[in-house]
Amino acid sequence: MHFLDGSLFPEHQDKLVITAAPYGPEWFPSDFPEDIPVTMEQQIQKAVDCYNAGASVLHLHVRELDGKGSKRLSMFNELIAGVRKAVPDMVIQVGGSISFAPETDGATAKWLKDDTRHMLAELDPKPDQVTVTVNTTQMNVVEQMEMADLAGTSMAEQTYEAYREMIVPSGPAFIEEHIKRLTAAGIQSAFQFYNINSYETVERLIRRGVYKGPLVCNWVAIGGGMDQPTIYSLANFLRAIPDGTMLTVESSMRNVLPINMMGIAMGLHVRCGIEDNLWNQSRTGKVTTVQQIEQLVRISHEFGREVANGKEAREILKIGVFYDTIEETLAANGFSPNRKPGKLGLADLAA
Repeated sequence: MHFLDGSLFPEHQDKLVITAAPYGPEWFPSDFPEDIPVTMEQQIQKAVDCYNAGASVLHLHVRELDGKGSKRLSMFNELIAGVRKAVPDMVIQVGGSISFAPETDGATAKWLKDDTRHMLAELDPKPDQVTVTVNTTQMNVVEQMEMADLAGTSMAEQTYEAYREMIVPSGPAFIEEHIKRLTAAGIQSAFQFYNINSYETVERLIRRGVYKGPLVCNWVAIGGGMDQPTIYSLANFLRAIPDGTMLTVESSMRNVLPINMMGIAMGLHVRCGIEDNLWNQSRTGKVTTVQQIEQLVRISHEFGREVANGKEAREILKIGVFYDTIEETLAANGFSPNRKPGKLGLADLAA
C-alpha cells in the first residue's frame, strides 16, 4: 500500500468497517455467561445487538444448546437464516475454522475433514463470506496471552494445551478447491493472512487464475505461528499488499485495542469481540462484544472517520463481485500485470 500525502486524513479514507466476533467458540458459556449466547434466539439477538452498536460484518460461529461449538451445518443454516431475517444488511462471514474447539477435557483441537469443510460452500442460505486460511501453520492462540488473561476460565483449567498445540491444516489442494467451490457458489473468500508468505501464496493464486475476485483479508497478529502485534510487522505487511486490498486488522486480548487504533488511523478496518478479547485495558473487568464495538465507534469518531453501515460495508468489501479474467482481477486489485510472453527483465507495467 502507498501512503501518500493526506492518506491519514479521514476524507481520504473509506468509512470504517467493523467486524464483530461475538460467539467466542474457544470459551465455554461459564467463562462469560453475561455475553456468550447459547440458544438460537440468543445467538440471533447477539447479531442484532452488534449491528445496532455499529458492526457491519458478523463473524459467525454456532453453539449447540449444551454450549459446545456446533459441527452441524444445519445449525449454521438456521443461524444464517435468522440473522439474515433480523438484520438483512449485515455482512455474514462464516468462520472457516468451524470445528477447532475441544469437546472434552484433554481432547485435541481438530478441524473437520476437508470434504466437510468444503461443504461451507453449500450453506443455505449462503453467507456473504467464508474465511479461508492460507497455508498450513501453527495456530498457538495462547502464545501471547498472559496467565492473568486466562485465570478462572475453561481454557486455563481444561483446554490450554489443546489450543497451544493447535495446527491449521490448509495445504495447496485444499485451498484451491475451497476457493473454487466458494466462488462457484457466489461466496467471497475472506483470506486470513497469518504472515506475509500466506499473502504471497494468494497473489500467486490470483496470477494463475485460481481466484478472480476482490482481495479481502485479515492480517492476524496474535503470535504463535502468526504475525506479532507490532507496528513493524504491520508496516512490513502493508508495504507488500497492493492499494486495492480491503484489509482488516485482528489481534488478541489486550493487543486488540491498540492494533485496532492503528488500523483506524491508517484507513484500514477492524475486528473485535469476545472471540478475540475478554478484558478492558487495565484487566479490571471483562468487556462485552457490544461494549468493544461501541468503544471503536467512539474512537473512530474522534479520528473524524465515519463508520460504515451494512450497505456501505457491502460496497467497500465488493460483496458479490467477481472478475472474468486474470488481467481484470490483477488490475482491479492494484497488482502489476503478469509478465508477457517473451518479455525480459522487470514485469511490463503497461496496461
